Amino acid sequence: MRAKTAEDRALLELIDPVAESLGLAVVRVRLMGGTLRRRLQIMAERVTDHDISVEECARLSRAVSEVFDAADPISGEYLLEVSSPGIDRPLTRLIDFDLFEGFEARLETDRMVEGRKRFKGILAGTEGDNVAVDLDGEEDTALIPFEWIADAKLVLTDELLKRGAALRAARGEPEDDGLPEGAAEDEQTNPTPTKDKA
Repeated sequence: MRAKTAEDRALLELIDPVAESLGLAVVRVRLMGGTLRRRLQIMAERVTDHDISVEECARLSRAVSEVFDAADPISGEYLLEVSSPGIDRPLTRLIDFDLFEGFEARLETDRMVEGRKRFKGILAGTEGDNVAVDLDGEEDTALIPFEWIADAKLVLTDELLKRGAALRAARGEPEDDGLPEGAAEDEQTNPTPTKDKA
């Protein structure tokens, strides 16, 4: 789930070592858009505390740009965007389901599971290679194989907003940053326009 397409996976192979050298982990890579102007979105965070600063986004952007200038993996013009996963982040790695245990999430599987593909509930961690979820309206905790999950994302709740506020306070950032209530206010972006060499 960190990479959706074969092209995304090839780019992730180039990006992972760069991020690791900076003490960062790649949460997700997506190359989006048509043939004229594409956008490469990289979501990353520190390995140690699963946070990231604007400066670290900028460092990763510069380092990836250097590697891509040499490897030339994307044809045509594209925009490189490096950001935090955001407050209502995608859950792309098995560890994410442990890190956000107790928070509400939406999951979609790549196959039918007991007559459906979409699930919503409170994350209950992991058991082996399975994601545990306390589903809405059901008594038993469901176990869904991680490899069956096509998409998963945290639901923006008051609890999640409080967690985001606590993270900002720990970074020494102001509590009110002028964004509307409920916005993904901890998302940080450092777009770097990049042009393929002719």
